[in-house]
Amino acid sequence: MSQPCVVLATASYDHTIRFWEAESGRCYRTIQYPDSHVNRLEITPDKRHLAAACNPHIRLFEVNSNSPQPVMTYDSHTNNVMAVGFQCDGKWMYSGSEDGTVKIWDLRAPGCQREYESVAAVNTVVLHPNQTELISGDQNGNIRVWDLRANSCSCELVPEVDTPVRSLTVMWDGTMVVAANNRGTCYVWRLLRGKQTMTEFEPLHKLQAHNGHILKCLLSPANKYLATASSDKTVKIWNVDGFKLEKVLTGHQRWVWDCVFSVDGEFLVTDMTARLWSMPAGKEVKVYQGHHKATVCCALHD
Repeated sequence: MSQPCVVLATASYDHTIRFWEAESGRCYRTIQYPDSHVNRLEITPDKRHLAAACNPHIRLFEVNSNSPQPVMTYDSHTNNVMAVGFQCDGKWMYSGSEDGTVKIWDLRAPGCQREYESVAAVNTVVLHPNQTELISGDQNGNIRVWDLRANSCSCELVPEVDTPVRSLTVMWDGTMVVAANNRGTCYVWRLLRGKQTMTEFEPLHKLQAHNGHILKCLLSPANKYLATASSDKTVKIWNVDGFKLEKVLTGHQRWVWDCVFSVDGEFLVTDMTARLWSMPAGKEVKVYQGHHKATVCCALHD
């Protein structure tokens, strides 16, 4: 198989992972996944592998292959893996799980290399663009910064006590972080570099974005938009300059669990029934049909 220039993958309650031609909408590969539902998908920076975060394992598949078998399985977690991502050079992977841990995996070596205890179930983890800090959000409402150089938690804050933090997103230049919770609220902080080189949070904005749970929040690569996906069956697009509502993407029949921007921020893929949206027009331009049940996560690398 030739290496695709755009990699789009979705996972569904029908226990399959599907790969799509983004422009045509054609499904060109299906991986049967009967062992578990998939919570999160992430593509490596070099577009060669797809990570599927499941219960309780992570499996790594080759993108440029017809093989249904994973090339590697990571088994150290003991509960649902809710977050997965990669360091910018693809040398290591991070994950967060409902077992209350955040883990780091060296992709060149077997086993888990580091583990951080969050105690409560971890719902979301993001890597700061400086590549030396992980930020996690958990079921008890805690946000923690894990300093990979000091190998410890360097910062902790609680936007709302006992309100689960469902999703975190960091601006590509590391200047802003957004946390979304189960009450439909987004908390926005400006990120500052502290005196001891650790990241400090300066409150910037509080946004009541939805009436239901926010299941995913995501800043666009172009620093223009914040997308929020919700249990109210909508995705809302906010302008980060003042956080004014610009568009509401409707038509989803169930909770919208995931969304991902194209690299230029001009398009957004959402799950449930996988859809491609034009950001300038605020309209659906493609529906990816093939799953027999609702999709729950998606990954795009263009």
